Formats: sequence, structure tokens, C-alpha cells
Amino acid sequence: MKRQFQIGMAITTIVAVSALAACTEGGGTTPEGSTTTPEVAPHAEAGDLSVGAAKVDITPSESELVERYTGVEDPLFARTIVIQNGEETAALISVDLGSVSAELWTQVSSRLDEDLDIDPEHVMLAGTHTHSAQSEREPDVYADLVVQSVEEALEAAQPARMGAGQGESYLNVNRSIIDPETGTWWEGPNVNGVSDKAVRVIAFESLEGQPIAVYYNYAMHAVTAGMLDRISADYPGAASTYIEDSLGHDAVAVFSNGAAGDQNPRYFDQTYQLREIRVQDYAERGEDISNAMPPGGEGLDRDDPRVATLIAQQVQMTQSMGQFLGEEVLDVTRGIRAWSADASIGAGTSTVTCPGRDRTDEGRAGQAGTYEDGEDVSIRLSVLNVGDVYLAGVDGEVFNGIGQRLVDESPHLHTIMSTLTNGRANSGYIYSDEASGQYTFEVISSRLKPSCAEGQIVNGLLALFDSV
Repeated sequence: MKRQFQIGMAITTIVAVSALAACTEGGGTTPEGSTTTPEVAPHAEAGDLSVGAAKVDITPSESELVERYTGVEDPLFARTIVIQNGEETAALISVDLGSVSAELWTQVSSRLDEDLDIDPEHVMLAGTHTHSAQSEREPDVYADLVVQSVEEALEAAQPARMGAGQGESYLNVNRSIIDPETGTWWEGPNVNGVSDKAVRVIAFESLEGQPIAVYYNYAMHAVTAGMLDRISADYPGAASTYIEDSLGHDAVAVFSNGAAGDQNPRYFDQTYQLREIRVQDYAERGEDISNAMPPGGEGLDRDDPRVATLIAQQVQMTQSMGQFLGEEVLDVTRGIRAWSADASIGAGTSTVTCPGRDRTDEGRAGQAGTYEDGEDVSIRLSVLNVGDVYLAGVDGEVFNGIGQRLVDESPHLHTIMSTLTNGRANSGYIYSDEASGQYTFEVISSRLKPSCAEGQIVNGLLALFDSV
């Protein structure tokens, strides 16, 4: 199926329950179009599946905040779902950080292997990519908290069943445009650009039907709270909290980023306005930053009523998007009809390499960069198969077209790409072949030479699918 794995699509044998026909909006229609009203027993026979979930606060204390942060807008968490089938254990982990550093991945995966007997190949550790989290903290501090979340999830494990489905959300938009005034590439909402609207969901519940956890995946940058001087989990944190509050029963909602390298929130105007205010402020001091990334927080007078209003609206927008995305996740979960209390667990990893380049000029966007040959770029690929779900991890910021191509070419109905997962590539943005001629800041700042990464990633992941 192309890009969408509709809820309950295809016939799959599961614990005394057959998957029902396609249902795009939570109802039920057969392929022939007749409606159905499926009856799903509230209790399922026990299988070999056991699932636990937990979340641990990882917010830096006031005394730990570095100088650019003025306080905490909302807390950061490490969230974990552990899945066991009597033989293997897998862990799906999200952490409210900009990315998962190589050091953090190494520490967490090593400790899970040595202390909890969880194979590193069975771990998906993903950063939510919030641009309002403090990275200046020793990796072992975050590692301790992430491992704690896994330990608590293991302690909470109980007989369970799982199901998968898909919805859609129009919160995201392609952010690569040609500026109508300058005729050059710039950042802005391109409603006609490549943009996958899919919200992919895996739900876990007890055999009695009580929610345990939800894993959900969406392709959009977490930059709305990008005021950059207050700690925030941005929309992923707002969505997860909303889902957890709605489900109750101490359920945990784990977010992972889809192929969001070129995807912004559709409603991002406050950030653009604040950026222009900073540009003007610097210009008055004789410094032109119009074609550069403005320094975080600097050049903003918070006593200016307009600035204060825009920042307050950013916070409001973060919560609004979290609620809307959370509602879609909940709707998909309610529509799942195919549940299984048994699940195989398989995994594989590989590393692909592409030729690298080092940029020799400056400028944020709008014109081609100049380069010299650089060291090769290594990209870590990970695949975790749980039941009929195939999670594909990439340790970088991947353009949306690459993620869509993987879903298109995958033989598996439930295919999910999780980016910024299990480390951080030395690539910068991982742009698609189609975008290689777009002189956006993502493309010209990337260390990747054109015409390599897309094929290597898609073919590498498909090969891993075959191996597991």
C-alpha cells in the first residue's frame, strides 16, 4: 500500500481475532464498500506478549540551567515501552532532547545490555527533537534517567495485546519555498511540497482492555516553542501529556519523529515574526543576520508588548497542536480492530556510507554553496520488528521524500520510519535526491554529497527488513 496503512487493513491471523477490512476514519468498511460493525471481545486469551511502560522526569533543575535559559515552560521526560514475548525483550524509548548524541546512545545501549539483558539491536532510542531542551548536560546524567525509565517499565510489565493503525494530521507542511520577492530558496510554508500527513500508531493494552501505552510517529519539527531561552518539550510533550491524561491508568505515550527534515509546523507565523524582529534589532546595531541563523534569544526585548504577545502565542500554539495531534492518535487507537497477544521480535542494524563534503562559504540559504571534499558520512540504520510492525531507525534528520519512498517500497503494511534514532550521524540534514538542487539551508549545510543517501538508506533498510 502506498504511504498509508489503513487501520486494520489486510487479513492477518491473530489470537482468535481476524483483522478487519480497511477503515480510514475509525468506522468499518469492507473492500467492497459495505459497512461492518465488528464485535471485539473485551477480553483476549493470553499469549506470549508482555508489555510495560514508564516515564521519568529529566528536566534540569533551576540550578542546572545554562545561562541562556530563563526557566522551565514545561517538563521534559524519558518515556519507555518494553515489549517481551517470553524469549526476547525490546524497548521503545523517547527522550525530550534535540537529538540522541553518540555518547548517550553508547551509554544507554551498553547499560541495557549489561544490566538488563536487552540486546542493543532491540532498542529504539529516539530524540523528540525539541529545539527547547538543554543539551549542555553530561550524557551520564541523561543516561541514568533513561535507564531508570526502562527499569520501571520492566517492573510494570503485564500480559498484553497490541494493535497498529494509521490516521492523518495536517499540522505539518513542507518548509522549502522559493521566495516570491527574491526568487531564491528560503524557509516558509510550501503547501504543495512533499509532505506525509500520516500519523502512525502502535497501541498496547492489557488483556482486559485497559490502556498501557501508545507509540506514535509523525513528521514535523518540534520548533514552535523555539524561543530558545525556556525549557520546553514542544508539541511532542504536549501531545504525549494530552494522550496520557486522556487514557488514564498511568498509560505512557511515546513519540518518535518521522522523516521531518524538511517539515515545519503549518502554523509558524509567530516564529517568523520574532525572527524578523531580531533581524531588525541586529541591523540597527550594524550587523546583518538576515541570511544567518539568529542567535537564540538575543535581540528580543521581552518588555516589548509585541514580543511578549508573540511568545505567549507560541506557547499557546504548542499546546493547541499537541491537543490536535493527541486527538488523532486517540482516534486511531479507538479504531483499531486487529489485536494480537503474541508477537515475534526481530532486529538488525547496519551502517551505510556516503562521500562527504565540507562547506567553504557562508550564508543560510538562497544560493549554491561551495565545498571541498570531506570525510565520509556514516549513517546508522536500525530495524526492529514487533509482530507485523516494522520500525526503521535512522540516526539523522531525514527528508520526507525518503521516508515516503521507504513506505512505498516496503512489503510490510505497518512500516514506520523513526529518525534521530540510536545516535547522531555526522551528516547534518539528509536530503532527498529530488531536493538536491534546492538551495535551502538544510541542503547547502549538509555534509552529504548528492545522489547517495536516499538510495543507501532505503535499500539498506529494505535489506534489513528481509534479514529479520
